[in-house]
Amino acid sequence: MAVSAFVLIRTEADKTRSAFENLAKLKGVKMAHTVTGPFDIILLVEAKNLHELGDVILTKIRGVEGISRTMTCVTVETG
Repeated sequence: MAVSAFVLIRTEADKTRSAFENLAKLKGVKMAHTVTGPFDIILLVEAKNLHELGDVILTKIRGVEGISRTMTCVTVETG
């Protein structure tokens, strides 16, 4: 069963642009936005299952240079 999540990301100072460009290219990232507020970037990520979603977040997203913190919100209902 496919799953999706919003991933809220904080970046190191002056790393937002390069992190955004690298994140937007990742497989599974359906939307990427730079935003204002307590987070710098928000992604919509889709995966085949929770295991694959975890892999994308833990290895691919967190592996991007300049990422200092992530918060993941798995979707439970869409409309």
